[in-house]
Amino acid sequence: MDLQDQLKNLFPDHRPEENEDVTEDKHDELWMQEEPLLCKYEKRKGKPITIIEGYTGATNDFKLLAKEIKTLLSVGGSYKDDKIIIQGDYRDQIMSFLKDKGFKVKRVGG
Repeated sequence: MDLQDQLKNLFPDHRPEENEDVTEDKHDELWMQEEPLLCKYEKRKGKPITIIEGYTGATNDFKLLAKEIKTLLSVGGSYKDDKIIIQGDYRDQIMSFLKDKGFKVKRVGG
C-alpha cells in the first residue's frame, strides 16, 4: 500500500485540489535596464566582499535578485542603500549569473 492509498483511507472525503499551474517565474518579472549593473570588489575589515549596484528598477526586484544570488552561491549578504553586498569574492560567478538573466554587467576595479 503506497502513500496515496493510505491517505485515501485516512481521509475518504478529501478531494485533491486541481491546480492550474499558476506558477510564475520571479526572474521574468524583473525589470531589465539599458545601463549595466556595476560589480565591484572591496575589502572591509580585512574581509573580501562583492558589491552590485546601479539597478534603476523597483527596490523589491533588486531585493529579489539579491536573494537569488545569495541562494545560488550559498553565501551571506545584504541589501543596503540600493546595493547588494555579498560576502566573498564572487565577481565571476555573479557576472555570469546576471548575464544569463539578461542583464548587462560591467566589472569595476581589479
